[in-house]
Amino acid sequence: MDGENGGTTLRVVIVDDEYLVREGARSVLSGVGGIEVVGTAGDPETAMAVVAATRPDVVMLDIKMPPTHRAEGIDTARRLRVEHPDIGIVILSQYADPEYALELLRDGSQGLAYLLKERLGRPAQLTEALYTVAEGGSTLDPKVVDALMEAQRRRSRSKIHGLTDREYEVLAQMASGRTNAGIATRLYLSQRAVEKHSHAIFRKLGLREDMDINQRVSAVLFFLEQAND
Repeated sequence: MDGENGGTTLRVVIVDDEYLVREGARSVLSGVGGIEVVGTAGDPETAMAVVAATRPDVVMLDIKMPPTHRAEGIDTARRLRVEHPDIGIVILSQYADPEYALELLRDGSQGLAYLLKERLGRPAQLTEALYTVAEGGSTLDPKVVDALMEAQRRRSRSKIHGLTDREYEVLAQMASGRTNAGIATRLYLSQRAVEKHSHAIFRKLGLREDMDINQRVSAVLFFLEQAND
């Protein structure tokens, strides 16, 4: 990279199966000083060939491309990480889907961004993301972050709903600050029974014994999170 923005020119390849989207993105980026679009492609195989020929700093990818229009962009991003590990990757999609984001970041977030296509209307934000991934950083669209947080809340609620009525009662008592002895007195149980229910709760909520944070505290956080929804 050498040129305008901070003394650098960013070389970018745009990959999208829609011609109008490719040209729209090219037009947007061509109006930004310090960025040069060095190639475009409409499918994964062509994209790999263009990248090999042009050696860009960043590749901007759609998610759904030929042949199946499912997640070819994610698969191509993974191939790029293996064959060209120094190239930054921006997934530019119309889908604020947490599963796509998690799949993209499965092996680490370095040099990766997931943005919505509406960012094409905000060149400054898109440009910032391009430079961030080129330097090895990562960026997630705020709407994607919101979707990830909501997905986590749904998973938490699902785990809570997997408890038996008695386990839920024990967890509610934990949340009120009672010790096992206090819970036993309150629910007319033996302390051994409370311990048994507690272990079942921790297991169902996925709280391992080797977690850095106390299992009891984590379980209470699960309870409070779903109680506040």
